Amino acid sequence: MTTLNPAVARVLKRLHYPLDVILMCVRWYVAYPLSLRHLEEMMAERGISVDHSTVHRWAIKLLPVLEKAFWRYKRPVGKSWRVDETYVKVKGQWKYLYRAVDKAGNTVDFLLRAHRDKAAARRYFERSIAKNGEPETVTIDKSGANLAALEAINNDRETPIKIRQSKYLNNLVEQDHRAIKRRTRPMLGFKTFRCARILLGGIEVMHMIAKGQMTCASRTYPSVSDQFYDLAI
Repeated sequence: MTTLNPAVARVLKRLHYPLDVILMCVRWYVAYPLSLRHLEEMMAERGISVDHSTVHRWAIKLLPVLEKAFWRYKRPVGKSWRVDETYVKVKGQWKYLYRAVDKAGNTVDFLLRAHRDKAAARRYFERSIAKNGEPETVTIDKSGANLAALEAINNDRETPIKIRQSKYLNNLVEQDHRAIKRRTRPMLGFKTFRCARILLGGIEVMHMIAKGQMTCASRTYPSVSDQFYDLAI
């Protein structure tokens, strides 16, 4: 019998649907450009009655647990990072999703911030370094805030991180934004910062799994969907 992740098991005590139904709905929501009402209709076609607000509640409760589990299996990234931020609308206002990929296109980290300034950029860089190790090179666009944040970090280092400012070299991360934006478009903006942070985290995790960034057991080749479901174990 499969043993559930204890954190997932605690969440399921308050959810009155089978685990496979819950995980399937949550995966579809973060993997594909579907609205909650689309998911409600799709489940009804399968003979399962579930309200769209219930699917949203499942996502909010489960995704933080699954995201935390994913970081235990995330593959290491390269030492050359491309960093950029994209816009996300929360409660009618633009917020900033900081993201980075390495030169192979693998996601380094992401962080939603309310402001686009030196403090937000530095918080992102420090968190990314803590989780992924120190990069040798970071490529940014002409953002003065990102440059100031990196220079502040370098002031505390014996071996400074090489900083490159080039919009052309940053095309890789700008192209990678599209996968995230494509998924958030049907959501028509987020109602709260907390919901935005949780759902974006789930979308990013699903995107990283699809890019092959999750370490699997030796000689196993699970599908993308099975890798997502395995996070609950």
